[in-house]
Order: sequence, then structure tokens, then C-alpha cells
Amino acid sequence: MMKKIYAAITGVNAWVPDYRLNNHELATMVDTSDEWIMQRIGIRERRILKGEGLGSSYMGSRAVKGLLKKTNTSRDEVDVLVCATITPDRVFPATANIISDKVGIKNAFSFDMNAACSGFIFALQTAANFVEVGKYKKVVVVAVDKMSTITDYTDRTTCPLFGDGAAAVMLEPTAEKIGVIDHIFHTDGNGRHHLNMKAGGSERPPTFDTVKNREHFVYQEGQTVFKFAVSKMADVAVEMMEKHHISADELAWLVPHQANMRIIDATARRMGIRKEQVMINIEKYGNTTSATIPLCLWEWENRLKKGDNIILAAFGGGFTWGSVYVKWAYNGKSSQV
Repeated sequence: MMKKIYAAITGVNAWVPDYRLNNHELATMVDTSDEWIMQRIGIRERRILKGEGLGSSYMGSRAVKGLLKKTNTSRDEVDVLVCATITPDRVFPATANIISDKVGIKNAFSFDMNAACSGFIFALQTAANFVEVGKYKKVVVVAVDKMSTITDYTDRTTCPLFGDGAAAVMLEPTAEKIGVIDHIFHTDGNGRHHLNMKAGGSERPPTFDTVKNREHFVYQEGQTVFKFAVSKMADVAVEMMEKHHISADELAWLVPHQANMRIIDATARRMGIRKEQVMINIEKYGNTTSATIPLCLWEWENRLKKGDNIILAAFGGGFTWGSVYVKWAYNGKSSQV
């Protein structure tokens, strides 16, 4: 009987823009304040990509180039590249295709995945499946969003939330029981009414009126989304702990999607874990949508140890939500740039 192949994360890298949009500057653009944002959301600043003609592929290609360098991987060795994004450079071709070209990856097939804030965990499991079948040796998952392009900076309820950023991980096969162990995913398409972009797709193509009515930005019914996110993200994280008999003490880290500090705190309380077990960087990056979870892994890499039990949890537009159980594959070193 063949031994099961696991998909291990063997490296992580990120790239964020230099420009920091802090709450005080945001308060000059819209009726808000640092105190209001910190109390309700927990974000102090967010990174914004400036420059003409720079899209998600600009950030994503830099994250991937750094990942290949860190893992001593040749561009020609990459078999598959999956890009999680809701802010593609263009409707088509896929941003994954553009990133592959910019990095010089020629031997891989690549495609995009859109699951909003759950994009990274959905893409991670999809990529792990490619590795687990035994056919692919090096698979890259890159999560990138330039949320500033679909953020309405006249809407005080949504504009404090979002930032720009990219992060990527390498997946490789191993016979050890480490890496991506399990996942629990859900979708409720009825949630589309509460969190969406109203126009720009085939149902409502761009017109003068859709632009004039500001329908090409994130639309969110905050209270409804908040209630769903608090319950669903906590439910699925607790379910994963129970399924694998992981006690609070045995869990090294919760890596939650960074949307709102109150949602993160509620999830940790339901799991019965200490705040010291939770990766939190929402204060300095905001909600980078698909990139939040791998950005945390990148920042905490030097503190991770081989065998660490880690639960990734996310909730996003769709509605989509889920958790992934990962056993970390290596002792981390600080190699952030």
C-alpha cells in the first residue's frame, strides 16, 4: 500500500506597498476618526499601492519572486501557480497567468480563484490536492488584492477596512504527516445580497449610470456580515479542533482572517485559547482580503516550529467560510525583507 503524500508548506513570503494610509489621514478624506476606527475595527493604518498602471500582478509577482529565492527554487521547477484574488488586473487573462509571465515561470499551468476573504484557504486546499495526487512537486499559492481600487473613499463605513498586499507560499510533497492535514469549507450564496460589488460583471456591465452611482466599489451591510462572520468563523474553527481532538493547549496558533478585531476576539474566546496564541496584524495592514492569512504566516515565520498545530480560519463574500488544519513543516527563520 502506497504511503499517503502530504502537501507541506516549505516557505512563505510577502510583499506590501511602502505607502501607509493611517487613520488621521483618512479622517481628512471622510467623516471618521482614529478613535472610532480603532474601537470598532482595530485598524490603525493600511498599505496602499500607488503608481500608474500597477495592479495586483505587480504585488503578486514580487511576493512570488521572493518566495522562489527563499526556497532556492528555480522558476522552471514550478508546476502549478494558483492566485487567490478578487481584484484581478483584468477580467481576463487570469492574474495568475500575468504573474507567471512577470516571474518567468514557463513550465507551470496557472489560474485564479475568487473566494473573497476565504480565497487563500480555498486556494491552499486546491493546491494541496495537486501535490497529494503525487504528480506535482512544487506548487505556488499567491494571494493578492489591491483593495484600494474597489474601495469607496467617500463611504465612512467601508473605506477604513481595506488595504493592499500580497503573500505566497510554496507547497511540496512529503511522506511525513505534516503540512495541510484537513479542511472544512462552506458556501451560502444567499450572502451575496449583503456583501458584493453591484456592477462590473456580466449581469450589470459598466455603464455611465453604474459609474455615476458608485456601483463599482465594495458594498457591505455591515451588521449582517458581522453577525454571520462572528458565528461562522468561530463555529468552523471549533469544529476543526474537536474533529482532530486538539485541546486549547495543543494548538500553537490560530491564524484568523484579519477583518475586524471583534470577530477575531470572539473566535479565540469560542476556541478557549489565549490571545498569545492568535496571529494578529490587522492594526498595520487592515483587511487585505485574500492576503491576510499568509501575511500573518510570513510575519510569524521565525516563531513557528516543526509540528506546530495551526488552524487557519476565514469568512468572506459569497458567503464563503472555512478552516484548514496545518501541521507546520519546518523551524522558521526570520527572513523578511
